[in-house]
Amino acid sequence: MTASFRTDEQDSNRTKGVLLAGVGYSCLRDFSFGPVLVQKLQSLTWPAHVEIEDLSYGPISVIHKLREESYEKIVLVGAVPRGGRPSGSISKYRLERNLPDNEEIQARVEEAVAGVISLDNLIIICQYYEAFPEEVIVIEVEPETDTWGEDFSPKVQKAMEKVVEMVREEIGANTAF
Repeated sequence: MTASFRTDEQDSNRTKGVLLAGVGYSCLRDFSFGPVLVQKLQSLTWPAHVEIEDLSYGPISVIHKLREESYEKIVLVGAVPRGGRPSGSISKYRLERNLPDNEEIQARVEEAVAGVISLDNLIIICQYYEAFPEEVIVIEVEPETDTWGEDFSPKVQKAMEKVVEMVREEIGANTAF
């Protein structure tokens, strides 16, 4: 579901904006962080140039969406198990344009076709097809659990408000609109 806060007049006066996007599974506890964040962000007030969307669908469809729109910046958020980080920890980084080897890219495409929802798959596939704008910021939360359910582990739940604050800071939206 997309929440767009632009008007037709604003659309005719600008060609670029900011996409705030979450990626993850529904009802898979901590791995639902991205989609739940999208719902939280959609309940807040944002500048007209900000679009909020759950990108938890096939990367090829996301590529088509990104090519139809002309985003100046994208902020991607999801739960990603990296290991070695404490559960609930938050990492934020600017996306580097480093692709893995062709074998790894092919494996990511195969996972995506099989229905695997992964922030890493989305990033690698969109980079490979050059669908991203110059500026892409990634915010990851280290999950604690991957069991079925609607609630987060306490550490990941605690990270939610901090990530909302980080997203608002990233687009300069710390004040009410």
